[in-house]
Amino acid sequence: MQKGSLGPLGAVSRLTLGGGGLGQLWGQTDRAECVATLRAAVDAGIDLIDLAYRYGEGEAEEVFGEAFAGRPPDGVRVTSKCLLGNTPKDQIEGRLRQSIHDSLSRLRLQRLDLFFLHSNVAPDGHPMQQHPDAGARMTAHSDFVATVRPCFEAFAAEGLIGAWGLTGIGHPDAIIDLLNDQPAPAAVQCIANAMDSPGALKFYDEPARPREIIAAAQANGVGVMGIRAVQAGALTDAIDRDLPPDHAEVRDYNLAAAYRTLAAELGLSAAELGHRYALSMPGVDTVVLGVKNRTELAECLAAEHAGPLPADIIARVDGCFTHQ
Repeated sequence: MQKGSLGPLGAVSRLTLGGGGLGQLWGQTDRAECVATLRAAVDAGIDLIDLAYRYGEGEAEEVFGEAFAGRPPDGVRVTSKCLLGNTPKDQIEGRLRQSIHDSLSRLRLQRLDLFFLHSNVAPDGHPMQQHPDAGARMTAHSDFVATVRPCFEAFAAEGLIGAWGLTGIGHPDAIIDLLNDQPAPAAVQCIANAMDSPGALKFYDEPARPREIIAAAQANGVGVMGIRAVQAGALTDAIDRDLPPDHAEVRDYNLAAAYRTLAAELGLSAAELGHRYALSMPGVDTVVLGVKNRTELAECLAAEHAGPLPADIIARVDGCFTHQ
């Protein structure tokens, strides 16, 4: 497994195992297969495991706890996240702290290596703060600066977490501002797919601009974890769960017909092409996998082993989406 350098966290495997599949969000699987997949990923050299309560209401973290019984192999690091939403200011520290302690209990660990805000950071007064899910999913930029970030810094000073990060699917203006500010996060999770699409995670009308977010992270020494390499199934050969026809992922899947044709021409699955594309993106230090079983994991490991895509293939992939 090749290594990247995740900002101040240093060397990390080019692939990270994400918790969506382990939490059974991405199609049918079971606890035993998830435990086996996690162990196989670590055996293959993956040394960063990206988890959250939201991945199966704690299921992904329970998988980690069962797999390693509180004694993960040396060098394996783990993240978790808190979906804070618009929690009142006087309750933010308590909610964040409780989230960390609950995660550590499920993980059977004493410390998180990296703790992320899972919320969408929204510019103050932006229309996305009026979204029906805003209470659960949106955190105002000013609340982050005044309250959330100082809590993160305090948790790191206590040794409860090693460092903190941002989920970079909030409004790009807010995320870029925080990447340019101090203290900066250790890492940011950025959309890294050929469509530049957050899919159903986008709660604003303006362009997503993930490559600008990645560039801002690079400029400020912030590590970049690429997420949604296959856009939640839209960039695979077939979406593996039932979604309504107007779902964002289904719309993206329908827009990716030329991409799937190109993958077949190249003798690759659409998912393998998607992961190799994400691994080829400048500034992406590690790509987070959403796999749910060892078969899907093996395909991603093969993609990493095959290496970055040649420039001409990248151009052809980009060409599949140029006119959309």
